Amino acid sequence: MVKIAFSSALAHKALGKEATAAVKDPELASAPTGYERSTGRCLLTLLGIAFILSGLIVGGACLYRYFIPKRVYHGAMQFNDLSAGAEGENQPYYLPQVEEEVEISDNMAVISVPPPRFRPGDPAYILHDFNRKLTAYLDLTLRTCFVIPLNTSVVLPPQDLVDLFSQLMSGSYRSYLVHEDLVVTERIDDIKPLGFYIRRLCDGKETYRMQRRSNLPDGRIQKRAAEDCFTIQHFENMFVTETRICKA
Repeated sequence: MVKIAFSSALAHKALGKEATAAVKDPELASAPTGYERSTGRCLLTLLGIAFILSGLIVGGACLYRYFIPKRVYHGAMQFNDLSAGAEGENQPYYLPQVEEEVEISDNMAVISVPPPRFRPGDPAYILHDFNRKLTAYLDLTLRTCFVIPLNTSVVLPPQDLVDLFSQLMSGSYRSYLVHEDLVVTERIDDIKPLGFYIRRLCDGKETYRMQRRSNLPDGRIQKRAAEDCFTIQHFENMFVTETRICKA
């Protein structure tokens, strides 16, 4: 009887060839790598969809905020100028009247003041930005903007403005006149920090910063006769305001 045996070296060599063949098998070798690539592509796709959706949401909010038409109201006030003398003295037979339109949103109000009838005054746009606490006057005759901190003690908040103009649209209203004296202090070269609304109103126009005359040193108060001044009559409360703006 003849015994046939394989040497251990040959056996190891055969196993080595089988292992090499298994590694070279394209199905076995590519299975883990293809799974990882597929997972990566799914994650990238999900991130892309999320990015597109967030862009649509933000873009829609911007369109709604800036381009959807706002609520527009019309109102008029008749007024007495009590500073001209006692009631009944030096008063005209008829009471002067101020008309204006206002566009109101949750954080902004734009008042359109037409040219006054039979009295001095300039047409203007007046913008109150309640977020940034700023007011901008655009004088339509001079094509010039003037910016000052919002006077929250005078200007009604948006919802109260809506209530006021809702009352004015249903009938005439008699009130009184108060005077506001403002002085130009410096030119504003960069209007971007003033916010979107004021930047849109004043873009391409000379823009100046103002202060109330009562807040200036006494030396500036004595120069009124030499100043170049103009007036805007308007209202954003239960009374009419005559804003006098002076360029020293």
